[in-house]
Amino acid sequence: MAEVATLTMNPALDVATSTATVLPTDKLRCAAPRFDPGGGGVNAARVVRLLGGEAVAVFPAGGPAGEMLVRLLGGLGLGCHAVPVAGATRESFTVDEASSGRQFRFVLPGPELSTAEQEACLASLAVLSPAPGVLVVSGSLPPGVEPGFVGQVAKVARRLGARLVLDTSGAALRVAQGAFLVTPNLRELAEALGREIRDEAEELAGARELVARGTAEVVLLSLGARGALLVASDVEQRFAPIPVTPRSAVGAGDSMVGAAALALARGWPLREAARYGMAAGAATLMTPGTELCRREDVERLFAETGGTQP
Repeated sequence: MAEVATLTMNPALDVATSTATVLPTDKLRCAAPRFDPGGGGVNAARVVRLLGGEAVAVFPAGGPAGEMLVRLLGGLGLGCHAVPVAGATRESFTVDEASSGRQFRFVLPGPELSTAEQEACLASLAVLSPAPGVLVVSGSLPPGVEPGFVGQVAKVARRLGARLVLDTSGAALRVAQGAFLVTPNLRELAEALGREIRDEAEELAGARELVARGTAEVVLLSLGARGALLVASDVEQRFAPIPVTPRSAVGAGDSMVGAAALALARGWPLREAARYGMAAGAATLMTPGTELCRREDVERLFAETGGTQP
């Protein structure tokens, strides 16, 4: 039984390597690459699995990169429904500069999906059995997918009886309705509201506006180095950041979403789900390249923040 299902409309084959120094025009000699399945929902599903939960990932896949993505997920023991598409799955490329510790991330746009291919993705979700407790929709929308697509996913979630966790931005977040939880950062919140967010009072007001609009019942607002803000009709709580030494930011937000979704699927209170998500995000910052969090780090950081598993 999948506790969490994820939908990733723009998955990626993540390639990570390192070189001494990144310079223009020079031929840069790189270390052996690491390949990981990527994209918002795919990463969230991987985190659920890493934390001992059961997850299934639904995504479109095409070309050699899509084939490799499916093979890698199979090697991780993660259930997946890969919807065949005509276009080639994108690749994302991360380079760590050894001389400075800086990281360079190159993200390609992904293939254009036809209406029939989009409908096939929705159909794959609709027939999941048994139905998951939580459905995560995470990551960018590829070319050809309109922002209103998230509304179609919300309808599928309602038919499945699953709580919808939505991690998206831009126009898709502006038009979203009926999610249980959304997880924007400050920039994404400002874009969704069409105004600047200048202080803590405006952060709270903005999160409450998303709840009042019906975008979601709960908002978990990522504040970067200042932690996070959790807002619902009867909840308002700020969480301090978890101090760690960062090595790579790849997948940190997806890790937060995956861990929080697993906690919700298991019936944890909102505050504990938020703490668990933050612990997973911080733990992913500690790992190199495209590696995600390690379970022992997540459990340790969760306990250090005062979190308790019900």
